[in-house]
Amino acid sequence: MGQIRSDVGIRSNTIGLMVPIHTDQVKGSVHSHQPSLNESLNGEVQAFLTDEDQLHTYDDLTKVNPVTPTTVLQCLQARYRVKVFYTHAGCTLVALNPFQPIPDLYTLDVMKEYHCAPQPQEFKPHIFIVAEEAYRNVKGQLEPVNQSLVVSGESGAGKTWTSRCLMKYYATVAASSVTKSQDTVERIERRVLDSNPIMEAFGNACTLRNNNSSRFGKYIQLQLDRGQLLVGASVQTYLLEKTRVSCQPDNERNFHIFYQMMKGATSEQRREWKMPHGQRFVWLPNSQRKLEEDCFHETVKAMVHLGINAERQRQIFRILAGILQLGNLNFSSSMDESQPCDLEEQTKDFLQKAAELLQVPAEELQTCLIVRMLKAGKQSVLKPCSQAECSMRRDCLAKVIYAQLFEWLVTLINNSICADESTWCNFIGVLDVYGFECFYITNNLEQLCINYANEKLQQHFVAHYLRAQQEEYVMEGLKWSFVKYQDNQSCLDLIEGSPIGVFSLLNEESRLNRTSDAKTLRFRLEKELHVNSNISWDKFSKEPHFTVAHYAGKVNYQIQGMVEKNKDPVPAELIKLLQKSEDPLLHQIFSDKENESPNSKGLSKVTVVSKFKNSLESLMKILHTTTPHYTRCIKPNPDCKPLTFKKEEVIMQLEACGIVETIHISAAGFPIRILYKNFLQRYGLIGKRSDVKPRSRRVDVEAGGNVFLRQEVEKLLHSVLQHDEVDSPHKRENETHNSWVHCGRTKVFLTQLMLDLLEDQRKKILSRCAFSIQCCWLRYLRRKRRARQQSAILIQAAVRSWLVRKQVKRWSRAAAVIQRAWRKRRAQLKSLADAELDNAEDFVEEEEKVLNPVVMEPGSVQLSKSTKPVTVRGWPLGLALASAPSVTVSLTARGFQKIMYVMACLNLNSRRGEYKVETNQYTQELASIRAQPRGSIKLHYKRSPLLYADRQPDIKSCVTGFNEILLDKTL
Repeated sequence: MGQIRSDVGIRSNTIGLMVPIHTDQVKGSVHSHQPSLNESLNGEVQAFLTDEDQLHTYDDLTKVNPVTPTTVLQCLQARYRVKVFYTHAGCTLVALNPFQPIPDLYTLDVMKEYHCAPQPQEFKPHIFIVAEEAYRNVKGQLEPVNQSLVVSGESGAGKTWTSRCLMKYYATVAASSVTKSQDTVERIERRVLDSNPIMEAFGNACTLRNNNSSRFGKYIQLQLDRGQLLVGASVQTYLLEKTRVSCQPDNERNFHIFYQMMKGATSEQRREWKMPHGQRFVWLPNSQRKLEEDCFHETVKAMVHLGINAERQRQIFRILAGILQLGNLNFSSSMDESQPCDLEEQTKDFLQKAAELLQVPAEELQTCLIVRMLKAGKQSVLKPCSQAECSMRRDCLAKVIYAQLFEWLVTLINNSICADESTWCNFIGVLDVYGFECFYITNNLEQLCINYANEKLQQHFVAHYLRAQQEEYVMEGLKWSFVKYQDNQSCLDLIEGSPIGVFSLLNEESRLNRTSDAKTLRFRLEKELHVNSNISWDKFSKEPHFTVAHYAGKVNYQIQGMVEKNKDPVPAELIKLLQKSEDPLLHQIFSDKENESPNSKGLSKVTVVSKFKNSLESLMKILHTTTPHYTRCIKPNPDCKPLTFKKEEVIMQLEACGIVETIHISAAGFPIRILYKNFLQRYGLIGKRSDVKPRSRRVDVEAGGNVFLRQEVEKLLHSVLQHDEVDSPHKRENETHNSWVHCGRTKVFLTQLMLDLLEDQRKKILSRCAFSIQCCWLRYLRRKRRARQQSAILIQAAVRSWLVRKQVKRWSRAAAVIQRAWRKRRAQLKSLADAELDNAEDFVEEEEKVLNPVVMEPGSVQLSKSTKPVTVRGWPLGLALASAPSVTVSLTARGFQKIMYVMACLNLNSRRGEYKVETNQYTQELASIRAQPRGSIKLHYKRSPLLYADRQPDIKSCVTGFNEILLDKTL
């Protein structure tokens, strides 16, 4: 639904053509019937108001029957009494100001609840519904995509608070991005929100009607990228009431920022700003009042978030302090008219302080205030100013400094929060303008411009909702009887009319090189505009004035001083003085300021009215290219008392903004209208997926004529309504489907119920399609994953086999190398053994002696020429060692010897004859041969390789120089 353009209309209960006739339209052709009709209407009103307990349940005023100012007022009062402040009024939202904080009404959870709801309209009326509808319209991308939220109402009705809630909603909902870092998201959101406290501090003030009244208009564009995420914002301002700097009406205050400085500054800052405690400033009236807006620390914190460093803040506050010092300057008239005025003695100190804060020479500052420069050809003449002129120049200096500082702040804010044009494609605009104003004492040029802006917005509402839609119903073939409404076009013609209007006459007087005269202007207004019924004069009034009948009521405007304010003269010498300032910020602000002489001739000079009118026209062009969403803020009582409802105050506002007429048209009409082509583009898939057999001919949306497109639309609607009857036969028993839709010549007109039904079926079809796509996609992913797994297994097997083969080959090469090295080493050892033990001269063959048969027994040992017992040690290798030098030992490891070796290994002592067997396995640590140095002993054992070692197993032995031979075990 979010992408459909909302409009209004009226239907009849005829088949396919729905246009009920409003009671106001039935003008009695017979005069005698009028009393009976009024009595019938009064009876219906009384019957409706009888059940007072149910009045607060009407969350949409289109459900009220009958719709009259009285019934609407009673419903609003009943809802206000139970603390329900938002009510739908057809295509608009009515917001009543409670004048007190309402807990849990604008929390983050409430925002998420409305944002995540499938149908936010089913929830209680809230400003977040309007915000979410605009946001979903952008998502729908149906022309016009860009949205505008117009918040209107009187001063003090709650427009600023409503705009603040809207910005907070979008900063919260549209900035919840997962594609960007959280720091970036918070920085964008924080900067967009922090622009509010700064602009309210410098542009809002406390007035008789509102403690936080906007003294300027602003249109904030929240920039969204293709994903509908907040990427930046921009601010456009309109007509700052800079006269408030130097002139505050009775019981009103200056801009908030001055009071914030006075109440929130530290002692050090006060010394720097030359504002000691107890100092009184003429331009700060009612400073004793305490308002929640006087929060200096919040403003400073917002400046920091927007990138304004401490030094730049010091410069800003020094300039503001200098402006306050200027307000304390007073001038005394000179006795000689040829001499300039003098400063009063007690105010000279303020001049010095102002010059130091603005960093300009005090003498030049005083000269610029009391002497003016006139140009006569190429020569310049200095002329002393009168006391009134000196005060005017002082006020002009303060106003131009503050106005330029405000514009510089707006530019800085835009540079800080505005995104690059390539990063955003759509926007949602929030319009917050000054409310309609009518003061009892004085209404001047500022009030005329403010009320003119409200007239333009009211005309936009009338043209968009009340007039254009009714005319369109007639053009589309609906039987239509017009609903009467208040059209303010004649009032706009009076103010901005061309060639003759109030603004044009003001500009003519301002551009003439002469002193303005209030009576002359009044005479011209009366002469040129007397034909228009919206302007009048009080001929008995002493003060020249004129009265304009606005849509919200009559306002008396004082003519005195209006022309001078429209001229807005800025003496060139004041601009030059500020350009010479040593303050970096002040010098930067006025470096590119054009010098405009007050005596400029011709019609090229831009006046306040011309500038404001042009900026307002550019705003209206933006509104005409966007989809508007109106929120009407209502002020329940003029004293801003919490939960106080004044019927007279509310009914006047309801009648002024046309709420009752809007409810009439919205209740009986078609809020939605869509071209056939766009309708088929969006809902054509319902016909393709329905059970009704489609035509064999394909629908060409682009090339199809209106007749053919209408047939396709009717067929689609028929299938949708049939499907609804099957799904819910018991639903809406008292309603007929024919009253939900009408097909015109080029468009289809829908009620909200029909639109919800279409959107519901479209959503179901899209859900089924999305489910099918997801199934196919998941199946594709699963198959792809399986194929990749199989491929990976094959690749892994091939790689593993290759690695194994490579490793085996490496092992084979390494083994071959080791074998070759071992064989080579073994051959070397063999050669060394042969060289040591197999020397030819050590093996001289002797005649074999015949041994005793006893000795021939296996395991025997013959010891010759030995008188002492000889110790024979047996080792597993079967080697024996004789102790005598001349003893020849011959030992062959046979059966008995092997037994001896085993016994030796078991550490068993045996004795047979003159020998004994001992073991050395445990005492000597190794199996070895030890030779006692009694003579040379030659030993040979079957040419076995001998390994040489330098180790001495028996460390306790004192014998050295032995050779230890390590042999392999053979037993």
